[in-house]
Amino acid sequence: MTISPARPAAPDAVSSPLTRLTVLVFAVTAGSSAACLYYLQPLLHQVASDLRVSSVAAALLVSAAQVGYLSGVALLVPLGDFLERRRMVPGLLAVSVVALGLSAAAPNLPLLLLGVFATGVTASAAQVVVPWSSALADPHKRGEIVGTVMSGLLLGILLSRVISGAIAEFAGWRGVLLVAAAIQLIMSISVYLLVPATGRAATEESYPEVLASVLGLIREHAVLRQRMALGFLAMACFSGMWTGLAFLLAGSGSSSYHYSEFVIGLFGLAGVAGALGAPIVGRLADQGRLRMVTTLVWVTVLIGWGLLAWGGINVWVLIIALLVFDFGVQGIQLSNQSAIYALDPAARSRLTTAYMVTYFLGGVAGSVTAGSAYQAGGWGLICGIGIGATVLALALWGMFARRPSNR
Repeated sequence: MTISPARPAAPDAVSSPLTRLTVLVFAVTAGSSAACLYYLQPLLHQVASDLRVSSVAAALLVSAAQVGYLSGVALLVPLGDFLERRRMVPGLLAVSVVALGLSAAAPNLPLLLLGVFATGVTASAAQVVVPWSSALADPHKRGEIVGTVMSGLLLGILLSRVISGAIAEFAGWRGVLLVAAAIQLIMSISVYLLVPATGRAATEESYPEVLASVLGLIREHAVLRQRMALGFLAMACFSGMWTGLAFLLAGSGSSSYHYSEFVIGLFGLAGVAGALGAPIVGRLADQGRLRMVTTLVWVTVLIGWGLLAWGGINVWVLIIALLVFDFGVQGIQLSNQSAIYALDPAARSRLTTAYMVTYFLGGVAGSVTAGSAYQAGGWGLICGIGIGATVLALALWGMFARRPSNR
């Protein structure tokens, strides 16, 4: 496959003003796409009962979605630097509609796994939208706009569990997927009609060369490598905390809260404040305070871990801890993206691929570690590991920040 030449577009050229409506479309598209990865997560018991499979087998649906998403980020997102995104994103969303529809109609687990995998691949549209919004944004408002789009993505993740639980109460898990398909169809049409075309870069690179160029960017940019390391640790903390929290809230032991699945889903709302705070971090980054912002958000995560440990015995402290912790983690994500998007405006999609693959691997490491840690030492051990990972990140950032590339 060769990416054929097309009319060139300046990396930061804007064919028309980036209106509030356009930013809203970007934010909702990112959120609706990311949410598709999580709709079935709180409904695994219902799926297992309906398809007459074990809970262990049903849990493979989570892995299928994650593997699909990783595949899309690694293999499709780099093309965002070369293809017309106004066609690429609606196309991915349209395929998502088909995948969700097939999943809703799946008569058995193998077909559902296939549909969920395909849905995960198309969910990578969220990671095309984020650098796209950065490319269209005014340089002086880039951090704020990317922060707004990231808020949409994070809200999609946080609210997906609540929404799926509510819909499943009267329409079952298949109804949840059909509603998701309808949302994706609406967003596919909206992106095509409401977002301005930006052209595509002229290149003779083949598809393998496009993928290989991602490795070249990693070798070339020390800041990218640094932010990849910080992103890995941030997502490991985030994923480990939420995985362990599910055990804490639903477990049967004396140290657990024994809440129902619906109530557990509502705890996702506590992370909304963190998502809504992302534009604030973006504005500070726009003002040239990225070093200060990075330090402060990591310190915020460290404070969050301390509160989370206390929250193991006090639910009100736990809720406050989630607000603080999620604000810090989302601030880290935004500060990392602000740093890497400034490296090469013409390669933002490929920079996103390099960063997000590592970020995602951190999430896998965090969830796997949390499962073993909770079994071995409960919530306290998870918080201890999280504090250790955060201290490591602060130490690394202390070294990175002294280098000229971060000044």
